[in-house]
Amino acid sequence: MSTAAIARPHTSEYAAYYETYVSLVPDGDIVGTFERQLEETLRLIRGIPETRGEFRYAEGKWSIKELIGHIIDCERVFAYRALRFGRGDTTPLSGFEQDDFVRGADFNKRSLENLADEYELVRRSTIALFGSLEADAWDRRGTANDSEVSVRGLAFIVAGHERHHLGVLKSRYL
Repeated sequence: MSTAAIARPHTSEYAAYYETYVSLVPDGDIVGTFERQLEETLRLIRGIPETRGEFRYAEGKWSIKELIGHIIDCERVFAYRALRFGRGDTTPLSGFEQDDFVRGADFNKRSLENLADEYELVRRSTIALFGSLEADAWDRRGTANDSEVSVRGLAFIVAGHERHHLGVLKSRYL
């Protein structure tokens, strides 16, 4: 892994609204952060009783299963963007509507164990992708959801997005 992968992205490498996520990520080896998160998140998900899976802390809020599914879906989308831009494809990519994704997935019909297994597979894929990038790929940029973003920025967004939602899970659901 190159030192470019370790450096925190500059605020010019992602849209301002992602700062909430990026600011939650510690400095250092981002792939190592992904690996640590994998173990922590699996431990957390697998520790939730199945009977709590459909719990919502307020009306209109996602259930625990939907929140976990949202984390998985977003990681896939952000990693796909990083793949495209990291390979030099600068075709602008559209945004996505997170609530439509959650409604379309019907996560509540699945078990927490099944969601944990899917999370693990997606995260291992993310680790493989970012772990294989050459130094120059981390600086490549593209446009997603009408905003320019670097591959490095996307890596930090993935890690920060998960950290943000796990904080919500711990503080409002558990």
